[in-house]
Amino acid sequence: MSARSDLDASFVIVGDNTGAKNAEEKPVANEVHPSNSKSYLPGSVPVYAHDWSVRGTGQPLRIHGRHFVDGYGRVCGLRGVNLSGCCKAPVNDNHDTFPAGHESVTFVGRPFPLEEAHEHFSRLRRWGLTFIRFLVTWEAIEHAGPGIYDMEYLTYVRKLLSLLPQYGMTAFVSIHQDVWSRYSGGSGAPAWTLELAGFDLEALEETGAAWLAGVKGGGHVDSERGVWPCGYTKLAAATMATLFWAGDTFAPRLLVKDKDGKSVPIQQFLQNAYLAMSELLARTVGDLDGVLGFEMMNEPHRGYIDLQSFHSWDYNTDLHLSYYPTALQSFQLGAGHPTEVAVWTRSFPMPTRKTSHSVLNPAGRKVWRPDGPSGGKCIWEMHDVWGWDVVKNEGVVLREHYFMKNPVTGKKIDWYTDFYYPFLRKWTERVRGASSPEKMIFVEPIPNEYCPKSWTPEHQVPNMVYAPHWYDLNALFAKAFGNFTVNVQGLSRGMFPLKAFYWGQRGARDNFALQIRNLVEHGYSSLGEKPFVIGECGIPMDMNKKEAFVTEDFTWQTRMMDAMMTALERSLVGFTLWTYNPSNNDQIGDDWNGENFSWFSSKRALPPSLLYYDQDARSLDNGGRILPAVVRPYPAKTAGIPLKFEYEMSSGAFTFEWGNTAPESERDDIHPIPTVEAVPRSGHPKITALETEIFLPSLITLGRKVVVDGLDEADSYVHDERRQTLFIVARDTDPKRIHSIRVSLDPPLTRAFVVNDFWSDFGSRIVALVLLLLGVLAFALLGVYGP
Repeated sequence: MSARSDLDASFVIVGDNTGAKNAEEKPVANEVHPSNSKSYLPGSVPVYAHDWSVRGTGQPLRIHGRHFVDGYGRVCGLRGVNLSGCCKAPVNDNHDTFPAGHESVTFVGRPFPLEEAHEHFSRLRRWGLTFIRFLVTWEAIEHAGPGIYDMEYLTYVRKLLSLLPQYGMTAFVSIHQDVWSRYSGGSGAPAWTLELAGFDLEALEETGAAWLAGVKGGGHVDSERGVWPCGYTKLAAATMATLFWAGDTFAPRLLVKDKDGKSVPIQQFLQNAYLAMSELLARTVGDLDGVLGFEMMNEPHRGYIDLQSFHSWDYNTDLHLSYYPTALQSFQLGAGHPTEVAVWTRSFPMPTRKTSHSVLNPAGRKVWRPDGPSGGKCIWEMHDVWGWDVVKNEGVVLREHYFMKNPVTGKKIDWYTDFYYPFLRKWTERVRGASSPEKMIFVEPIPNEYCPKSWTPEHQVPNMVYAPHWYDLNALFAKAFGNFTVNVQGLSRGMFPLKAFYWGQRGARDNFALQIRNLVEHGYSSLGEKPFVIGECGIPMDMNKKEAFVTEDFTWQTRMMDAMMTALERSLVGFTLWTYNPSNNDQIGDDWNGENFSWFSSKRALPPSLLYYDQDARSLDNGGRILPAVVRPYPAKTAGIPLKFEYEMSSGAFTFEWGNTAPESERDDIHPIPTVEAVPRSGHPKITALETEIFLPSLITLGRKVVVDGLDEADSYVHDERRQTLFIVARDTDPKRIHSIRVSLDPPLTRAFVVNDFWSDFGSRIVALVLLLLGVLAFALLGVYGP
């Protein structure tokens, strides 16, 4: 059901609105935890480690430095899932008729119907994954047209998120997009945004303006695998991103009608619509206890802004695969000129290479509608960026550096400082005004880029959480994983190739750990002490030619997930895994651009009638794959500053070190360059709890004894398997004290795989070869010089 509302008008408020307040971080008096009493026994408070409701934290979570802290000042380690990949497409998605009927789609029931919430939330709670990145799209809210909102969907979202505290969960709501929109090959914006700019939806594919096979059920065969990210550089998505961020600068002649029939710049219209949609979303769910904050936009992209050349894209940053027109070629194709473009295929050692050429749009169809705001003309031709030479019968660039400098002032353009940061601040004010100033704002840079140095304090918003994404690009591109892994992040930044190659499970762990550490430390270097969450990270379940779906042997998936999780744990950051998707199955995966990331599938699970829902309910595990690598112990609430955590899934043992906080006067732990290890221990809010709570899954402890070594005589602990929590009370509060424990299982877990490396696999052979060569050399010397 939809309701019309003016973009600039007040909205119907769903729930209470606390109003706009000063959003700066304010000191909060901590609660006093019962564990301060000498007579306190560990685990006496009826909570569990991974409970982020006020019941488990004393007060709502808040930010201090790089940490999330609870009402007792304890540092909170958040981990969870993206809920969910299926939210990119509507419930009534029809691959055969797409894009027809885009006004009447519905997302009610994404990620799952309300009646299934108890099952899925109970399962995630059992797995310790109670920190949720909840996905919504602009299309889901405003698909019917500008200012027409799907109130039935928003009501559904509110009801679903209001359940979270019952399961100890907290969420940040992420407004998701990829490649601008489903109608340009990704997800996010409604179809009317493209039509507003003058695009003919029915002509996008034929003119090469978008690659749409993946949103119409394709993307599973080799020729289509992994092609969808190339859509960022195609005409539709690149144009829309440019118009959204910088239409006033680069397309000032493109005017559209607002609700009053007045001609306004398209950037103003698009941004106002996005702000209004975001404000309505914040009013709908921003008062809920289970909503920690909001994220403005998933994986933002600059479009043509900063484009260095109309004749090529940057091979190091833009994936070249399948047919791949340059910007100028895209302009020509959209304007109805058949054009020969390069075709790229997978290769080695470089990811892809140019292998052929193909003529696109042979029928000469135009992608620009005659009734659009440009009158059927390419909007970049309309702005004299390029033109068609009728004598030479070819396109000609007229303003070579058009997207690098302001066309009026000539000043060099920077996407972040000129466009992204100002809109972020405007968006934050609207969202906070509609919810509360305490809500956290999650932000991320362009995918696969380090945090920009320009993200200095004047460009930061209060209560900001840095939430970039990380994937192993080599495995993602090849959909393969084995003993040999490559640091693509390093190679693309000039790393010596031999240093970028790793062998074995230890090598994969070290490879991934270095990449994630680089991402984290660049964030600290640019932003200072800000909380860090990896908003997306995951592995392709259909790797290695989908062999596991036939053999049911998911060892390689388990190994890759373990390597990634180990890397995340070494960097001491929170994360939300991509993805928990109940709609996933072995045949179509996540049913979006050929992706298959979900390690859970309802198709493999038990029916609800056979489930029970307590935390130690093993029946909830059915439907999950590679769970030993996903469901792991972690320090959830630490009465101190976490310094090191490392888990070995082959045995179930882990080590954990944390330090007591120091008073502000003892600032001997300040480091000029913030790193993972250089964790400030002074200036932290007073910690009023002695009890540390560690999530310890019953998945690994069932039938085993938990052994804790390293505690002082005055310390105590208890393991409660039903609550899946190891409670530890450490009594020594000396500011210089560092606590170190080792937790093991008796008997240890059965080893899922060998944790190998180059020397364990080849060391004996190398030694034997060296000895043989030395022997041959000695024999030769004896032959020459005698005994």
